[in-house]
Amino acid sequence: MTDRHGKNLERLTRRVLASPGELEPEIRTAIAAGKDVPPALAAYIEKVDKHAYKVTDEDIEALLEAGYTEDQIFEATVAAALGAGLKRLRAGLVALEGSVN
Repeated sequence: MTDRHGKNLERLTRRVLASPGELEPEIRTAIAAGKDVPPALAAYIEKVDKHAYKVTDEDIEALLEAGYTEDQIFEATVAAALGAGLKRLRAGLVALEGSVN
């Protein structure tokens, strides 16, 4: 993206996906891309991506029971939300401009 917001978007993406955290950067990157998501997280990540408003306390409890910490769940959620937002942004830019820079 070469527009005036591109640098901020790149910085946000880098901080969410590559900064130190409880989940490895590779896992957060996979979550944002929607590829090679750890099996225990897959259904939750898909729900955040497609129907975030449907996430329930039971979804979080299931992840806690699967061994994920609250911090790991938060990071997975933010990575999934970022990935979903970027996907929608790209689709919107394609619709407006016909291509993504």
